[in-house]
Amino acid sequence: MNPIQWVERGLVPDVVARAGMRALIAKRLQAPESVDQERRVEAFASFLDDLRRSPIAINTRDANVQHYEVPAEFFHRHLGPCLKYSCCLYPDGNETLAQAEEKMLALYAERAGLVDGMRIMDLGCGWGSLSLWLARQYPNSQVVGLSNSHGQREFIMAQAKARGLANLTIITGDIVDFDYPAQGVEAGFDRVMSIEMFEHMKNYGLLLKKIAGWLNPEGKLFVHIFAHKLLAYHYEVRDDSDWMTQYFFLGGTMPSEHLLAHFQDDLRLARQWWVNGQHYEKTSNHWLAGMDAARADIMPIFEQAYGRADAGIWFNRWRMFYMAVAEFFGYADGNEWGVGHYLFEKR
Repeated sequence: MNPIQWVERGLVPDVVARAGMRALIAKRLQAPESVDQERRVEAFASFLDDLRRSPIAINTRDANVQHYEVPAEFFHRHLGPCLKYSCCLYPDGNETLAQAEEKMLALYAERAGLVDGMRIMDLGCGWGSLSLWLARQYPNSQVVGLSNSHGQREFIMAQAKARGLANLTIITGDIVDFDYPAQGVEAGFDRVMSIEMFEHMKNYGLLLKKIAGWLNPEGKLFVHIFAHKLLAYHYEVRDDSDWMTQYFFLGGTMPSEHLLAHFQDDLRLARQWWVNGQHYEKTSNHWLAGMDAARADIMPIFEQAYGRADAGIWFNRWRMFYMAVAEFFGYADGNEWGVGHYLFEKR
């Protein structure tokens, strides 16, 4: 067995596994294209060319299988009460996961300039953390969420019904060929919000052009996307060390902080912010702790999803994933990888 397989079988203590993850991170940051500025600029130019030649997204079906078609009960057992499957906010550092979810959601509303009565779209709505929060916070707004998972749609709409939220609609579609009008919903949004969905995209020029067509003349796009401060790269499976790509991010993109600024033909970047990576480190460690605490409830779910023979391996893979996220974003006190917030407006 290789070292990854030892960890998958739960035979390696967490402290050792995390040390190995930090070693792989350091190796990436010491690669020639990472430390040599001339080579980094050349690599970035080539990366931009790749994106511009690509479709809006690739491997969208794989993303569903890897993350979003896992039974909702798994996430319900260990995420926070909002089921926010993205970075949360810890301004004091000692927030509970529930508090950190609410603080990040409120920060989105502040930075996007949301006002009750707007038409708001949640692009790539996940398990509905933002959609449901918006529908509750802004009862006079029409909230529309787009998901590429029928299971997600069913879950969110059931939650909306249970909470008496009549101002929320979830529609399904693949962003590659989706457009409005669709399923009885017209375009013309005051805000489009996208939380950790752009990481699964490739051609940001085509994507932003499409979103621009959905906005009112004064409409704006708010994006939350994780990023590295300098490096931008594709998630690719090159060897056994790329297990995260193989199982969790096939077809994904790691953007750099300023990557989206290179795609402003249809939308203008009006403002951007940076969230230190330690917020994501705390988030992922909270998820890991919740998952460990709920192991007895999660294992039957995994047996149903992955089969009894592989349930234990997948439990450990998800633990590895959360540890890796924590180590990535906590590296160098959170000053390498973090989260970018961007506000775009129509030209």
